[in-house]
Order: sequence, then structure tokens, then C-alpha cells
Amino acid sequence: MSQRWRCRIALAGAALLTAACTGTGSSASSEPYRFHTRDASVRVDSPQLRKQKAAAGIESCPVTQRTSPATGGSRPGGSLPDVTLPCLGGGPDVNLSGLRGTPLVLNFWSQTCGPCRAESPLFQQVHEAAGNRVRVLGIDWQDPRPAYAIGFADELGLTYPQIADPDGATRAPMRITALPVTVLVDAHGQIVHTEFGAVDSVEELATLIDDQLGVPVATGLR
Repeated sequence: MSQRWRCRIALAGAALLTAACTGTGSSASSEPYRFHTRDASVRVDSPQLRKQKAAAGIESCPVTQRTSPATGGSRPGGSLPDVTLPCLGGGPDVNLSGLRGTPLVLNFWSQTCGPCRAESPLFQQVHEAAGNRVRVLGIDWQDPRPAYAIGFADELGLTYPQIADPDGATRAPMRITALPVTVLVDAHGQIVHTEFGAVDSVEELATLIDDQLGVPVATGLR
């Protein structure tokens, strides 16, 4: 059985297999969510983390403004939820519903997730090839060790921006129960595709982006 099917079975509610990565998270809620650093059990911003992030060459998170998302969760035609998350290692908070204007590839991962380690370099290749035609963002999901997460990105040469969701605020609205997950969002902030499980090749990822977002990136890939 393939890794992707293992992840899909886990998401369907079956017992999670060892290749899938899971954690506990927030309960479902229609209320807006904002991460509060002062009350957080996991610190994703500190002078040391900022120094580590700068040394790794990880780019700053985009500046966003809160907008009114449509209903629909992660179903095609819905939009990103009104969830505000911190930038991993310091930087501006990111309101997911405000990620508009540029087609978006949103990858949920954790440094504890083996399949995430295998696929993460593919997103870096797309980030470098796509330029400003497609935005690539990572979400370090339910990770209690942000320093390890930054180290993970540094080791793999990941320079695209990274958001942190230590409390799993996206679990209910985005239907995230196992990692990795990749969400494709159009320039209007509408979710057009959710890929559960690891992407196996950069060609597969490029095809998804072309088919779902209408942005050809394959020609720029190494």
C-alpha cells in the first residue's frame, strides 16, 4: 500500500499507520482564531530563533490583512479560514483568509514527519522556479520544537516562508488530521484542491499546479 493511501485511510478515520504523522488539535469552531504569543505554550519567536532563521536564509512571511472568508472549509470552492498564525522564527503574523492576489501552494508539515522530509525539497524547487507567479508557504503543524523545525528547513535548504500552527488551529477548518497535506489556492483565495499525503515527484507537483492553478512551472524546474 502506498504512502498516499496510508495517509488517506488515516484521514478517513482508520487507525493511523506509522508513516502518517498526527497530533491533537483544536476543536471545530466557526469563530476567528488568532495565536496569542503571550499565552502560548510553544514559543515560535525569540531572539535565538530569529538568529537561527536568518542564518538558514528563510524568507519573511507575507503581510496580510484580515478578510471575510467564504464558508466551505477545505472543499473546492471554499476559502481559507479566518485563522491568524505566527511566522515561524519571528516576523509578521499571517491571516490565512488574507492570502490573496497570487496563486498559493500551502504545505502542512512537521519536523517529526518522515514523508514531509522526503517531499519538502520539491516545494523548494517550485519556489525557485515559479518566481512571483506562485507563492509557496509552509505551515509547521503542531510542532512543539520550533528550533528543530527551523533546523529541518535549514538542513533541507528550504528558504520559502514558514508559518507555525503549534496549537493545530487549522485542524478543524482545513480538515488536517495527518501529514503531509498540500492545499492549492487560487489568486482570489479560493481553495481549488487539497492533496492528502506526500507528493512523490517534482513533476507531479508541477502538474498539480498547472492543472489546478493554471500556472505552468515545469519549464523552470531543474
